[in-house]
Amino acid sequence: MATAGDLHERFSFDRPDTAELPGGVTKPGWVQAHQCRAQTIYRRGTEVVEASRGEGRAVFKLRIRQCSAARSITPAYRARDLRRGLPAGETGDPLPGTRYNITEVDAISDRQWIFIVIEGGKAA
Repeated sequence: MATAGDLHERFSFDRPDTAELPGGVTKPGWVQAHQCRAQTIYRRGTEVVEASRGEGRAVFKLRIRQCSAARSITPAYRARDLRRGLPAGETGDPLPGTRYNITEVDAISDRQWIFIVIEGGKAA
């Protein structure tokens, strides 16, 4: 059984957003929607996961606490590991941390936890 002591990592979840620049031009970007502690669980076994590893992409499962902000996370969001990665962000993106795509969100299997499958190596 998971406890709060298992939540060693710090993750942020960003939703897509667009900024309007002068002249009516819109620029896609990200806005931080939720930040919390998380437990990373190494995924293994499925054919899709093994294929991803063969392409150099890491696949993990995150366990975070249930709350209204966490329940709003969808696969359209992205995850950022705030303990790793660049402190000042990447080119054109000032938010810090390593970026991951969210491929699956399970908020109904457990009343206390939300499980999020993330994939690294190709996040926007």
